[in-house]
Amino acid sequence: MRNAWTGYAWAVGAAVAATLAGLAMRGRFDLVNIAMVYLLAVVLVALYQSRGSAIAASVLCVAAFDVLFVPPEGTFTVHDAQYVLTFAIMLGVGLIISRLVERVRRQARAQALLEIEAETERIRSALLASISHDLRTPLAVMAGASSTLVESERMPPEARQALAHSVFSQSRDLSERVSKLLQMTRLDTGAIRVERDWTSMVDVADSAVRRLSERLAAHRLIVDIPGDLPLVRVDAALIEQALGNLLENAAKHTPAGTIVRLRAKADGQRLVLSVEDHGGDAADVDLERMFRKFQHGSMEGTAGGVGLGLAICRAIVRLHGGDCWAERTPGGGMTFRISLPLERSPEIPTESPSATADGPATDDPRR
Repeated sequence: MRNAWTGYAWAVGAAVAATLAGLAMRGRFDLVNIAMVYLLAVVLVALYQSRGSAIAASVLCVAAFDVLFVPPEGTFTVHDAQYVLTFAIMLGVGLIISRLVERVRRQARAQALLEIEAETERIRSALLASISHDLRTPLAVMAGASSTLVESERMPPEARQALAHSVFSQSRDLSERVSKLLQMTRLDTGAIRVERDWTSMVDVADSAVRRLSERLAAHRLIVDIPGDLPLVRVDAALIEQALGNLLENAAKHTPAGTIVRLRAKADGQRLVLSVEDHGGDAADVDLERMFRKFQHGSMEGTAGGVGLGLAICRAIVRLHGGDCWAERTPGGGMTFRISLPLERSPEIPTESPSATADGPATDDPRR
């Protein structure tokens, strides 16, 4: 209903605009030129609005042109039959153009649906391929290690511990991959609600580093986050997960002993977080492809995974009105950046000078 009223408003506005232009042209231009102005108004409405709006614009323009400009003026009577043909042409042009535009719109919608179906099929195929490879591999390792533990009665304690650790490690990786698949689905369907609150980026970064301490143990992590950074209004749990995905990505795809640097700084109205590594040549890495679902850059391919960590990171950050991108680190390696909008921080209430540790000041001498 609202779209219909919008179309009719377009029709009325176009007829009024053409009438004003025609009145300004009266006396200096022939009637045929004024008729072209009305025809242009009908064409514009037909291009941008529905067929009903085009018909309404045609009727209004014909009526206005007839009453105001065609002799005898002020009536709907037409003495010259040629103007009847002009009216018919204006109405016909509006109908033809609106029909053509509607056909083009239908074709565009059909093409968009085909593209969506093709993208859905591509994602489904990639998901199946990911499940058949990335999820089957840890399951095979777990099955082999656990069967060895069950069948071997005289295995040294060190070997049993190594196999048990392998089962634990692979089960943890499998759980994380399934969790990423589920979270990406929730992000795509809009099932995740962002619960914003004021928080310190120092606390968010500290939580991410502590959660990934085991993964980062073999790397040289340097944290450079000033304590005087402004507060950010975000969902701390989601941003901590996005930052953790970047740290995990750096730990997974760089050799042991690599320097990984976590930085944060305020840049105008944005807070920029950076995870830098110096893990070698990144010249052949497709910086944009890494953020696509179920995709890997050439440096990532050897580390496994379902290819969702960076996609989830970007989706989370964009839910907060920010962005996430990758750059090549000078001298080799990768740098991933998160940009979050800064808002005016709430004012912290100050304690009244008259207040004391025992309570509020009072004039009662007994206190």
